[in-house]
Amino acid sequence: MEYGTIERELHIDASPEVVFDVVSSPEHLREWWPDEAEYPAVPGGAGRIGFGDPAQGGVWVQFQVVDAVPPRLFSFRWTHEEGQVPGPGNSFLVVFELEPAGAGTLLRMTESGFRERGWDEAKVAAEHADHVSGWDRYLPQLPPYAAKVGAGA
Repeated sequence: MEYGTIERELHIDASPEVVFDVVSSPEHLREWWPDEAEYPAVPGGAGRIGFGDPAQGGVWVQFQVVDAVPPRLFSFRWTHEEGQVPGPGNSFLVVFELEPAGAGTLLRMTESGFRERGWDEAKVAAEHADHVSGWDRYLPQLPPYAAKVGAGA
């Protein structure tokens, strides 16, 4: 099986401008994905995102913005070691591409970088499965949240 890229496509009942804010701003991101998010939403902006309570075994993960082109594209690298410059061999690349679709937005999400990490086949498969499961859990929360933001709720 190929574990190179995870791809998802969602239709969201909100404008590309709203969806861009929801996938790029730390304040919005933590409403549908991580529990915490600390980073400047500009190219090169470095920070971290947190899952769970660190006192209860939660983790902080390194995060760096690659591209921020409102309202069309937001991408970032994540999971690299603290102090490392993120790149193809030490992090995953997530890309959100947005395009107008009627009164809403078509969002294409890809995550790549599994093979580039230099892991053995079992580790690649396990990491890929873990990320598939994670995106399958979190991405469905994005459309209703973005629609609520777009409605001014």
